[in-house]
Amino acid sequence: MTWEPEIDEINHRRALAKEMGGTDRVAQQHSLGKLTVRERIEALVDPNSFLERGILGGVGTYDDDEKLTDFVPKSTVFGIGKVDNRPVSVTGQDFTARPGSGSAGANGTTVTGGPRTISAEHISHEMKIPFIRLIDGFGADIRAVGQKNRTYIPNGNWKLEHELLSEVPIVAAALGSVAGLPAAWVPASHFSIMVKGKTQVFAAGPPVVKRAIGLDIHKEDLGGYQQHSRTSGVVNNEAEDELDALQQIRRFLSYLPTNVWELPPLGDESDPRDRKAHELRSIIPRDRNRGYNPRQLIAHVMDNDSTFELSRYFGGSQITMFARLNGRPVGILANDPMVHGGAQDASAARKVEKFVDTCDTFHLPIINFSDQPGFMIGPAAEAAGTLRAGVRTAVAIGQATVPWATVIVRRVYGVAGGARQDNSHFNFQLAWPSGEWGSLPIEGGIAAAYRREIEAAENPEEYRQQLEEKLISIRAPWRTAEDLDVEDIIDPADTRPMLSDWLDVAYKANERLVGPKSRGMRP
Repeated sequence: MTWEPEIDEINHRRALAKEMGGTDRVAQQHSLGKLTVRERIEALVDPNSFLERGILGGVGTYDDDEKLTDFVPKSTVFGIGKVDNRPVSVTGQDFTARPGSGSAGANGTTVTGGPRTISAEHISHEMKIPFIRLIDGFGADIRAVGQKNRTYIPNGNWKLEHELLSEVPIVAAALGSVAGLPAAWVPASHFSIMVKGKTQVFAAGPPVVKRAIGLDIHKEDLGGYQQHSRTSGVVNNEAEDELDALQQIRRFLSYLPTNVWELPPLGDESDPRDRKAHELRSIIPRDRNRGYNPRQLIAHVMDNDSTFELSRYFGGSQITMFARLNGRPVGILANDPMVHGGAQDASAARKVEKFVDTCDTFHLPIINFSDQPGFMIGPAAEAAGTLRAGVRTAVAIGQATVPWATVIVRRVYGVAGGARQDNSHFNFQLAWPSGEWGSLPIEGGIAAAYRREIEAAENPEEYRQQLEEKLISIRAPWRTAEDLDVEDIIDPADTRPMLSDWLDVAYKANERLVGPKSRGMRP
């Protein structure tokens, strides 16, 4: 007497579950240029590392002899896998197993947002491992209401989301048309991504929008990548295809610890720490009205091919990226003078706020290559709430306890320039000979401060130029260094070696900072 019949039944049901919505639905998914949920997980995690939970869940149909005649698997696949040999919790929605919009299974059994998804969250929360959501589906399905003959009161567990955000890395990938609760999961993450031209994210789709406000709009215009990775900031990055999205997820996680009780992982240390990039001596133009390539500047200092940029097309005047220095992960801030002259607008401020909070939460030291001319000015900037967003950013920087270094590569002006770091405690600060600073640029400040004298002069324009020349002559960084307002002015080629020495001390100090932050972490 053995249990072979029952074992055969288990294997049969597992095989049915792996068929997902059936051959036709899988073929339809592929015809749209999309992978199935199991193909996505296979491409995401290390080979043969995925341990699925709840594979036997679903809705079975039985004949009069109680034999299984049909089986519809649950529309969520979840379990534990490994990324770069480190454990992660993964949950993915199976759109092929969803009738219609996807929230109702056979016989009206609601599965989206049900216990399987919650279980994946709890695995991450209790095991303290990163949580990855592969999102492909809608939330509510009105047909489920008809099938159940009742409505329900929406509930959410955002306390758990906050705890997860404060303890483990969370990643969300939008891999289809995503609406309702699944759409809210996208920004409830440290890193989110969508595929260009293939995925959309919105609170409600075009049919609901048309019925509610009378607007007939295409789903791509409503919630495509142009909307969310470039305008709203709901999504961090965009991908060329699903495999690119999954590879970006792996790369994002490679910079972060498994949880806040650990330090970030060490990477390749082959790039010499004392390497000097002499190209940096000429990268900042002498003409103050000319821009330069800040990403090239960063690449000269950081380890070769080690940068990973977040939200490149949102808040473009501010660069936020991960990189490595001597194999150690760091967070990078820099201004892009090719966008708004590098001035901080409301979008850039919000972008920096979340990035600083993320780095501080996961103990990544921050290096700021500062060329900050100040807040964006003008009526549009005022209407966008630039000041409020900028102050929130300044407070986030003030709350950060992670080690911080600032390299002033050109401008530091005004309140935004003053928020390049928190000065209430020690932060490493260097300046290049191209550095300049003040409460506001001399050229614009003279027009305001000396307006009456200029207007009363015999030759106003000549008098204004004389004032500018006089004050510009004392703008040289050496005068500030004489008063110890800046720790050191260095040869730009020495930036990498000096930051390397600082980072040795910074990571040692970081050992006592592990654990969750008292402020928590919000999306």
